[in-house]
Amino acid sequence: MFDQINGLPVHILVLHAAVVFVPLLALAAIVYAVLPRWRSKIGWAAILLAIAAPLTTYVAMASGSELRDRLIQQGMSGPPLEKIDDHMGFGTLTFYVTLALAIVTLIMVILSLRTPTHRLPLPADVGLAVVMVALAAISGYYIFKTGDSGAQAVWGTSS
Repeated sequence: MFDQINGLPVHILVLHAAVVFVPLLALAAIVYAVLPRWRSKIGWAAILLAIAAPLTTYVAMASGSELRDRLIQQGMSGPPLEKIDDHMGFGTLTFYVTLALAIVTLIMVILSLRTPTHRLPLPADVGLAVVMVALAAISGYYIFKTGDSGAQAVWGTSS
């Protein structure tokens, strides 16, 4: 399922969705966390991104694992495989941090959209906002590291 479509690795076809949706989720989470007056305007976008980002990240991760297995079957080993393994490590971290961001974002949106002012009690609002901003920053870092390590594995020079 995650191996190939028309002879192309699924990973190559889906990784760009994660590259788009994870930063968009991070941006939506930050805006939702720090600009309460915008919550009613971006709540549904934040919900959709909280579903799409971890889903596309998971598909990229699973398809990357299939691609790695195919490359091993074709004889890849040594330093190139080590670069792919590093890339996979960053991809796994990206998935888990993005999933955490998505869960916290969904909790914040669902709870705050149920209140007339779109605000929770101050300690909960501030606490969730801080966690959302931190997870957004971490997910942004890891999506960058994942992409950079993947690009270096494919296009970088051998060391």
